[in-house]
Amino acid sequence: MNTCKTVFSQLIDYLPIYEFRKCVDRYDGNYKVQRFSCWEQFLTMAFAQLTYRESLRDIETCLRAMQNKLYHMGIKSKIARSTLSDANENRDWRIYQDFAQILITIARELYKNDDFFSELKSTAYALDATTIDLCLSLFPWAHFRKHKGAIKMHTLLDLKNNIPSYIKVTTGKVHEVNILDELPFEAGAYYVMDRGYIDFARLYSLNLNHAYFITRAKSNLEFNRIYSSTVDRATGLICDQTISLSGFYSSNNYPDKLRRIKYIDQRTEKSLTFLTNNFVLHALIVARLYKERWQIELFFKWIKQHLRIKSFYGTSQNAVKTQIWIAVSIYLLVAIVKKKLKLELSLYTFLQILSVSIFEKSPILELTNDVDYRFINNDHDNQLNLFNL
Repeated sequence: MNTCKTVFSQLIDYLPIYEFRKCVDRYDGNYKVQRFSCWEQFLTMAFAQLTYRESLRDIETCLRAMQNKLYHMGIKSKIARSTLSDANENRDWRIYQDFAQILITIARELYKNDDFFSELKSTAYALDATTIDLCLSLFPWAHFRKHKGAIKMHTLLDLKNNIPSYIKVTTGKVHEVNILDELPFEAGAYYVMDRGYIDFARLYSLNLNHAYFITRAKSNLEFNRIYSSTVDRATGLICDQTISLSGFYSSNNYPDKLRRIKYIDQRTEKSLTFLTNNFVLHALIVARLYKERWQIELFFKWIKQHLRIKSFYGTSQNAVKTQIWIAVSIYLLVAIVKKKLKLELSLYTFLQILSVSIFEKSPILELTNDVDYRFINNDHDNQLNLFNL
């Protein structure tokens, strides 16, 4: 690595700039733009994400203080908060969405051989959404409640590597289950969801696409038991049944058989009842797969705490979506760099190091090798599962 480059420039070298330019051209992002191109906008917002800037004024102040280093970072224009604000308001947010999708493909390829369940041959996904509250008077387009605004970030997380394979940002009014209408289901894959996604018509559509779902049953589920398999109760399993739905609407919407598994978590003594359309997996693997769904909760918690998506630099829908997609891109970039450099520290620790060394001219490997960061006692241990490989 060239030691004359800043840490920020070393990170940016891992981005496929040619692909970014294709995304810009697709939406005419630089049309009639004489200065502060889409690439400079991306770099400026990337700096804000990596260093946890609080506002446009904060970004402007910090970058102007480092004006002599900006050219080597790829930012040739003088930074002004009004210019950045206008760019976030007017440049098509889909540029950054498409670029994030390219980074998702790269990251998933890098992490595809990581260990998972040896019994599981197909991809497993966790599907969920997180709500980001907004002030309705400042974000009048973000309808949620009568006097409350919000947006939702619907995410499909690949449980094999904790890389999001699908993200959609909507207003808070859009119910999570509606996303099932838009997902391109992968034959043979497992989709793990909570009870909020129980819609038997949509689940049956998933079944017809030869994909598998695992979800928790609602307490008022009406069903007829067809067959019961033998289970070892010492493992926490209570029953493993083949059932058919008996409710009028549910049986019409899902006319096929289902598998019902009841399990007691021996650590928490909590009883859990699962529904799935897979009749081959061992019941304990089904329970463990649902337990792995917690990774998506950690993903949401991690990005809310460590990337700037809870406070926004603009109030328009375009500005908010631009910021979210650039935040996701930076998450993926750091994950890609971590994997390519074979770093053993957690993603959280890596970001902390980057945040205080952006303008240093030292190889990234040197920064991470000085101290054995893996053994630092951190208060955020419950989030270190992400990319803690």
